[in-house]
Amino acid sequence: MCRKHAVGIHTPLCDLLGIELPIVQAPIGSATCPALAAAVSEAGGLGMLALSWQAATEIPRIIRETKKRTERPFGVNLVLEWDQHERLSVCLNEGVRIISFFWGNPAPYIQQVHEAGALAIHTVGSTVEAQRATQSRADAVVAQGWEAGGHVRGDVGTFSLVPRIVDQVAPVPVIAAGGIGDGRGVAAGLMLGAAGVWVGTRFVASDEAAVHPLYKQKIVAATENDTICSQLFNIGWENARHRTLHNSTIAQWKAAGCPANGFRPGEGENIAYSADGRTVLRYSDVMPLPGMRGNLEALAMYAGQSAGCVSDVQPAREIVRQLARQATERIQACGDLP
Repeated sequence: MCRKHAVGIHTPLCDLLGIELPIVQAPIGSATCPALAAAVSEAGGLGMLALSWQAATEIPRIIRETKKRTERPFGVNLVLEWDQHERLSVCLNEGVRIISFFWGNPAPYIQQVHEAGALAIHTVGSTVEAQRATQSRADAVVAQGWEAGGHVRGDVGTFSLVPRIVDQVAPVPVIAAGGIGDGRGVAAGLMLGAAGVWVGTRFVASDEAAVHPLYKQKIVAATENDTICSQLFNIGWENARHRTLHNSTIAQWKAAGCPANGFRPGEGENIAYSADGRTVLRYSDVMPLPGMRGNLEALAMYAGQSAGCVSDVQPAREIVRQLARQATERIQACGDLP
């Protein structure tokens, strides 16, 4: 149950995480950075850093830079497709007290999180995964609907998944994810019984997000029909479904009859260069990042179906406040219904 609060809406998740608003910035891969995470936290939400692919030696610098920008809580996300024990130890030693996991079994990690006095959150795509996470003593679970951008765990839409998981794992807080791009989506998630929402695509289109401007503008221009869930951009992360914006790489693949890996048009082709000169191949899992050059439109541009709700690029602080304001208005309007 949410209640009106001095700064908008407040739920038990806010008390658990030490935040003002039940709005969590999803760990949107390379798009996350200290500036974005800190801005979201300063606005009252929970900023997140995605550190799954960072060298362990680089993690202290990133965490410390974020701490310089905010004294409020922020979290770190680690993808369990790879061993994350070393990175987790570094994060905990740096004083991070909110750790989220995705795409694997969190059980071998959660005890270490709790022993450090930190909280563990795990993202799931089904009730079975949610039950396993809570049995492993996760402090909260993220129920990720199929509409979500980036890598997608399950097959069920947010509106069907969230209430099922809420019922199955109560009283553990559930965070709704997938298809939430404005305050109406925030209100809907809370009405479904979630204690908070997980917002990714909207924050990719923020001033602070560490992606190329082309990527942000493609999200702004997108409709709800302009994404596809596939395993196409698999170089770097095999056999993992993901939702991206339609682009020329997808169009060429479809025109060729959607062939399997090894037979896709343009495989092995270098289509872009990173800021430091490294080559980026077609079908790489790399998104368009600042300083890149080349055919950036053909790269993976992760986005959820909520891209249709994004109409502009804004500072992250304004996005958080707008989400909270719109959600409060929707909840109040529901209270006025006969």
